[in-house]
Amino acid sequence: MADTPPKPPDMQLQVQMDDEVANGQYCNLALVNHTDSEFVLDFLYVQPQQPLARVRSRIITNPRHLKRLLLALQENVQRYEARFGPIVLNDDEGRRH
Repeated sequence: MADTPPKPPDMQLQVQMDDEVANGQYCNLALVNHTDSEFVLDFLYVQPQQPLARVRSRIITNPRHLKRLLLALQENVQRYEARFGPIVLNDDEGRRH
């Protein structure tokens, strides 16, 4: 039997959040771009009848973290729909890239 290194003890992550971040930002549009090593997620708020959309937040992450986020979002949408019913998209909403 091969010697295996001991497993490090589980560490509990403590998350801190300042008041401004805790208040959150409402966004109704997201833009996604990527390079070979990073994904950039821009979250915007588009006001009705206004030609200008403001970026409220930009997240830059690596492909592995983005895939984990995608899986977590898919799981949570499934839970939401199981509890509250399907989320219906307008015909053109799901096709924007």
